[in-house]
Amino acid sequence: MTDVVGPKAVTAGPEESVRAPHPLRAEAVRGFAPWAGGAILLTLGAMLTGVSTRWQGDWAETAAEAHNALLITVPLAAAAGCWQGGRERRRCTEELWGSAVRSPLARFLASALPVAFWGAAGYLCAVALAMVATWPFSQGDRPHLALLPEDTVTMLAAAVAGHVVGRIAPTRLAAPLLAMAGYVGLGVAGTGDSGPGVRLDPAFQALAVLRPVWWQPVAMAGWTGGLAVAAVLAHTARRRVTALVPLAAAAAAGVLLGQAGAGLWRVDTIAERQVCDTSTTPAVCVSARYPGMLPQVRDALSGITGKLRGVHNLPTRWVDRGSDPRAGEVQLPMLTPFGWSVVRGRLTDPKQYAWEAVMALQRHDCDDPDPRRVRADDAVADYLAPNPLQAAFDRADGRGGAEQRAELRRRRAARARLAGLGEEERRRWLSAYFATAGRCGPAGVPSL
Repeated sequence: MTDVVGPKAVTAGPEESVRAPHPLRAEAVRGFAPWAGGAILLTLGAMLTGVSTRWQGDWAETAAEAHNALLITVPLAAAAGCWQGGRERRRCTEELWGSAVRSPLARFLASALPVAFWGAAGYLCAVALAMVATWPFSQGDRPHLALLPEDTVTMLAAAVAGHVVGRIAPTRLAAPLLAMAGYVGLGVAGTGDSGPGVRLDPAFQALAVLRPVWWQPVAMAGWTGGLAVAAVLAHTARRRVTALVPLAAAAAAGVLLGQAGAGLWRVDTIAERQVCDTSTTPAVCVSARYPGMLPQVRDALSGITGKLRGVHNLPTRWVDRGSDPRAGEVQLPMLTPFGWSVVRGRLTDPKQYAWEAVMALQRHDCDDPDPRRVRADDAVADYLAPNPLQAAFDRADGRGGAEQRAELRRRRAARARLAGLGEEERRRWLSAYFATAGRCGPAGVPSL
C-alpha cells in the first residue's frame, strides 16, 4: 500500500517574515528628498564660501552669516516642499493615493516630512562645516548657537508649509513662484530699523555684536512652527477646527515678539569688554571677542610705542570698542568686520594698521587746518609710522604747481628736522605736540 503524501504546508517563522518598509523610510532614502537636502547644503555652502574672509576666525560672525543666509535657504526649502507636494498631480496618481487606507494627515506627513528633515539636515550640515572652518582661525570667544534651533525649526516649517501650497496650487510653476514670493516677502519684512515686520521676520538681519534674549528663539520657533502646523491641520485634519490650537500658539508668540521692541536683543557683554597689554604706553587693548589678536596688534604698534617711550600727554590706552572712546582713551583702527584689516585671524597690512593708529592718536578732524599744524602732523606721522603710500603722494605733489611743490619741500624739511633731533629733545617736542592734540589752530604747536 502506497502512502499518499500531500504537499507540506510551509509556514514562515518570525525570522523569515518579510516586512514592508515604512513609507517614511522609502521616501527618505529614495526620490526627491535627499536631492532637496543636497541642494540646500550646496547653496548655503557656496554662499558662505564666497564671503569666507568675512567670518572665518570669528564665532559671532560665523553664526550671523549662517542665520542671515535664511533669506535664501528658507524660500529654497519652501520651493522644495512645494515641488514634492505637487508630485501626485504631476504623476496623475491623486485618485490612487486618495484611496489608501491611511488618513489624509498620515499620507501628508509621509510625503512632507522627508523633504523637511532633509532640508533641515542640509542646513545644519553646512553650518557645522562653517564652524569647522572657523575653528583653526578662531582668536577667542566660543561658538554662538543661540539662533540655530529657531533657524532649524524655520527650515522645517518652510518645507512643510510649501508642501501644503504644492497640494493646493494647480500649476507646475508653483514651486519657483513660491520661492520668489518668499524671497521678496522676507526681504520686504526685514527692511527698516524697527516695527513688527522686522521682529516677526525669521530671516531678520543678525549682527555679530548683538545677542537675542533667552526666550526670543523659543518665541520665533513657536511663531514659524505654529503657522506651519496650523496650515497642515487646516488642509488634512478631519476636524479642521483643531488648526486653531497651533494658530493660537503662533499668534501668542507673534504678539510677544511684536511687542518686545528693542528688548529682543542686547549688546553682547564680551564685545564691550577689553583685553589689554599694559606693558606699553599707551596700553593696547582689543575686544574680548578676539583676544588672540592682541599679540599681533601689539607687534604692529611696537614701532610706535617704542618711539613714544618717555613722552608725556599721551592717551592712557588704545581701545577697540564700537562706541566712542572714554576720557583718556583713543580708538584703535577697527579690526571688524573681518575681511578688511583682518582675514582668517591675521592682520593683512600691519604697516597700514600702524599708520591708521597714529592718525587716531593725533585726534582731530579739521575742515580747514592751519598749515603749521598740518606740517607738524605730517612730521609726527612720518616719524612714528610712515604711510606706505607716502612716496606716491609726494611724487604727485612734486608734479603739482609751484605752491604745492613749495609746501612739499616744507613738509620734507619738517620731517627731517624731527628725525634729526636728539632723543631727549625729541621727547620734549613730542610731549609738547601731544599736549595740543585734538586742536585745529596753530596755537601751542611746537615749532620745527
